[in-house]
Amino acid sequence: MPRGALLTLAGFALGLLALAACTAGPVGKGASLASVQAHVDAATKAADGDLKPFLALCKPTPANRPRSDDHALAALIAKPAPPAGRAFDNLYFLGDAWVSAWAIDTSDGIILLDALNNGREAARLIEGGLRQLGLDPARIKYIVVTHGHGAHYGGVNYLVGRYHPRVVMSEADWTMTASHLEFRSAYWDAPPRFVKGRDIAANDGDVLTLGDTKVTLYVTPGHTLGTISPVFDVTWRGRRHRVLEWGGMGFDFGADFARLDAYIASAERMQALAMQQGIDVLISNHSAYDEAPAKLERLQAAPQKRNPFVIGRSAVERALDVMSECAHAQRDRFALVR
Repeated sequence: MPRGALLTLAGFALGLLALAACTAGPVGKGASLASVQAHVDAATKAADGDLKPFLALCKPTPANRPRSDDHALAALIAKPAPPAGRAFDNLYFLGDAWVSAWAIDTSDGIILLDALNNGREAARLIEGGLRQLGLDPARIKYIVVTHGHGAHYGGVNYLVGRYHPRVVMSEADWTMTASHLEFRSAYWDAPPRFVKGRDIAANDGDVLTLGDTKVTLYVTPGHTLGTISPVFDVTWRGRRHRVLEWGGMGFDFGADFARLDAYIASAERMQALAMQQGIDVLISNHSAYDEAPAKLERLQAAPQKRNPFVIGRSAVERALDVMSECAHAQRDRFALVR
């Protein structure tokens, strides 16, 4: 635990997986082509005209866990990176054309959400991006790794070597990255390593406090067993907004019913939490979903207009509904072929 920075509120992420497995019912019960289409239709209705990128989750995925495709990954990394940009007074986008990192600027340093694919990207896009935005990368005090895939931890070792921030990941994903990586790629640097195996292991509901900023770390299993979805406040033009970063989008784990059920439970839980907390901003660690670069362009072109990252409470809740419905549709597809 980091010198009083984390306050444990609860720890039931793996319990969600167990609960999902116990309550899922017989595999295939009620699944049909009609049920798949009903879930896709419900997701499409929830997406309406403003959340269509999230419907990519409704596309069928393979029953076997896909292998890392270095050629595809190399092509994604080679695409021109969008410019770094300020989304809110205290929140900044740093990313390549495929994967995103976010910097929360606090009164006592920077909390970095994810670290891109490797040290080269961390140097060019995180260090370089922060400097372009007038921020000092030496102020990075924490790196929160939303989940244990290389696109999100790849730049951690480089940044730790230069600036010595603390590294936060869930217990489940620390274990996964130390023992049995789900994916490997030559384009991803090695997972972070520490003398005792891990730095800070976050439990569900832990609060990371730095200066004037508190980030609540919700463990939302599904995409990985220990995916973290941070929630925090930002400001824009003197108004406070509440942000949720959904920590892991896709269903790239094959026909794993417990994982799909955990994903559904996590999305439904966070939808209820979004309603309770009035969350009106949803960001992603892959900009294909939240369209961050396009929103930054719109914000720069018309800063006097409404901030396009503020999609509203209803849209955040609908996005989580899309995620849940698409996961239901994928579960039924797999159940039909068992």
